[in-house]
Amino acid sequence: MKGTQLGEFEEIVLLTIALLYDDAHSIAVVEKLSQRLERPISLGAVHRTMQRLEEKGLVISRFGEATPERGGRRKRLFTITIAGEQSLREVRHIRNELWEGIPKTAFDHLT
Repeated sequence: MKGTQLGEFEEIVLLTIALLYDDAHSIAVVEKLSQRLERPISLGAVHRTMQRLEEKGLVISRFGEATPERGGRRKRLFTITIAGEQSLREVRHIRNELWEGIPKTAFDHLT
């Protein structure tokens, strides 16, 4: 298993997989991310990231049922693992600590 540290893009893809829960396939993740970030997201980048997250043990995948709308092909569905949940919680904890450590006056000079 690769390391479990998350890059920024890996973090948002992993969060989106958790958000989509039982319907997290590459196209659904791209659509949700593009909508949330208000910019186009590359299907290839998302697909590679999902594979990397699986190599790290942060998600698992399975094939869904074949559908006529996909020409009889099956979707590869991803689900977050316990290790994935722990990684997200650790990242959130670190971010929260950093935000809480910023002095209240740190942004005053910007106004």
